[in-house]
Amino acid sequence: MADRAPSHADWLTDRVLRGLLGTVMQLPYEKRVRAMGRIMANGIGPLTSYRTRAETNLAKIYPDQSPTDRRAMATAVCDNFGRTLIENYSWREFGQRLSDTVPVGEGLDALAQARESKTPVIFVTGHIGNHEAPRHVLTQTGLTIGGLYRPMANPYFNAHYAKTMSSWGGPVFAQGRQGTIGFAKHLKSGGMATLLFDVANSGGINLPFLGHPARTATSAADLALRLGAIVIPYFGIRKEDGLSFDVHVEAPIAPDTPEAMMTEMTKRLEARVTATPAQWFWVHRRWKQPKGKPAAS
Repeated sequence: MADRAPSHADWLTDRVLRGLLGTVMQLPYEKRVRAMGRIMANGIGPLTSYRTRAETNLAKIYPDQSPTDRRAMATAVCDNFGRTLIENYSWREFGQRLSDTVPVGEGLDALAQARESKTPVIFVTGHIGNHEAPRHVLTQTGLTIGGLYRPMANPYFNAHYAKTMSSWGGPVFAQGRQGTIGFAKHLKSGGMATLLFDVANSGGINLPFLGHPARTATSAADLALRLGAIVIPYFGIRKEDGLSFDVHVEAPIAPDTPEAMMTEMTKRLEARVTATPAQWFWVHRRWKQPKGKPAAS
């Protein structure tokens, strides 16, 4: 978490990343996005654990995939990762790029009703395509959408990473006790906010994700049930041009037990990952289990 003591290595890494981001940001938008994709796919990904971790996770889920195909997909995953990173730092131009994007999906009517009645809305999504694309598109319709984010491990990098997310849209809160309280207050007042649920959570419950147990936080369901919020999954899927997006606003998750609601959210994400596997962030340790507590297969 970002509240650990910063180290000299953190500072040095942050200096390098700031320099890289600053250099790439000088390029015109489209060249910038493509360049950062290539840098992550062919430079940072292979030099760090990103590409290797993606290949390991892909082998777990797609054991029949050939090593050549697995390497190609892991490279594409890193490319999408790099594009997403620089798009989110380029939030003004990214928003402009999305200005003509029309959201589609069965959840739009429910969203309109919630807006009219000032019912709290929790948008849930995962690290696929660009998870900020739907928030950009919907805020351009006049909505104010906040968010709850997981701080980066490097405190120096997290300082400017968090700033990019809080520069537009609605209030953004860091995970943790104080952040969750702020997030809940925002929702309780009839607000709308986004929560990503597809990273491993040691305090969560094991739910099947792509055929294997994955520790999953129940926060989205818990808050929805406590605050009377509706839960709407949405996703920003990258188009073939690598720069544009389709934004899908899905039907709400029916109120039920937290486990049942999170299971349904996971199934919605699974469908998106299965359709566009190279766009999900396989670089995460999604199936990591707490030490001494192996998951049932």
